Amino acid sequence: MMNYSAGEEFLDQVVAEFEEANDGVQVEVTIQEWGGIGEKVTEALTSGNGPDVIEVGNTQVAQYVATGGLSDLTNQVISLSGDDWIPGLADPGQFYGHQYGIPFYAANRVVIYRKDHFADVGINELPTNREEWLEATTLLNDVPGRQGIYLPGKNWYVLAGFIWDEGGDLAVESAGNWTGALDTPEAAAGMEFYAELQALGNGPADADEADPPHEEVFAENEVSQLISTPGSAAAILSANPELEDQLGFFPVPGKESDTPGAVFTGGSNLVIPHATEDLRLAYEFVKLLTGDKWQSELATSMNLVPNRTTLADVVADEPATAAMVQGAVNGRATPQSPHWAAVEEEDLIKDYQAAVLQGADPIEAGREASERITELLSGRVEE
Repeated sequence: MMNYSAGEEFLDQVVAEFEEANDGVQVEVTIQEWGGIGEKVTEALTSGNGPDVIEVGNTQVAQYVATGGLSDLTNQVISLSGDDWIPGLADPGQFYGHQYGIPFYAANRVVIYRKDHFADVGINELPTNREEWLEATTLLNDVPGRQGIYLPGKNWYVLAGFIWDEGGDLAVESAGNWTGALDTPEAAAGMEFYAELQALGNGPADADEADPPHEEVFAENEVSQLISTPGSAAAILSANPELEDQLGFFPVPGKESDTPGAVFTGGSNLVIPHATEDLRLAYEFVKLLTGDKWQSELATSMNLVPNRTTLADVVADEPATAAMVQGAVNGRATPQSPHWAAVEEEDLIKDYQAAVLQGADPIEAGREASERITELLSGRVEE
């Protein structure tokens, strides 16, 4: 299990229940850090000496499938209520139609907003589509010294959602070959909306959300909206405790009012190594962790999105988590290529965004980025 994931108390309770139900069985849980975990998991899968169950990032499943060391759990999907899984966890857990990763929990971006700022300009109903969102953000700028939204130029997670809304993607696969897709009209349309929204604030074109930390910028009282995971609220309140009662949350609006905007879904899947000594027990442990009881407990205790849409009601009283759950129904993950990590490491999408915001033609800039993405996803170039 990964650090800062489910929490020690939660895991202790799950283990106690499992051991009580399986006489003579002991569960040993080891906590790992995210940094460098890819090499550790790969080594465990290729050596055959790893644990029986491993928590992995939902976007990492494809690279672990490529090792040949994961159990194919496709036949267990129905018994695990797979028809109700949120897409941003279920889809990246698949590889060529086979399910290897079992959805554990998720988190996605929402709009964090200042209730008092909205009230100051007479916004009484939250925006439910892009048009209303732009209108509200423009209105928020009417107050001197304020910016309707803070959106730095290199927040590629946000851009991905806008591209998906337009029917595009970051990369596409055909017959086993991956091709970068930032040079398409759909990607250009997503980037155009990003630029329109970004221009309604003073976010830097050539920096991301960590430089400077966008929570700190929001905490300075000038910003009315921020696109981030609800976890950012804690950082905002740490910097400015006076905002305790002024933070609100709503899903990223989509093109139509009846569908939330597409959002990048981060989170974890559970995998079972092929070399496990007891596949039945490993499966039963995964089933317990991902069942209704413990998914409900995880969602409410850790403010996370449960792995299935049918559990939305368990977080209905928590505004931030409820907003995430609403958006999660249209969640997506990065392309399911074993080599996707190399694309992120080179900041190709971020550099594409900055170039367009500083005047480059989106198709030309997209073509340059897509060529390199295609090279990296082929796995035949030095990464």
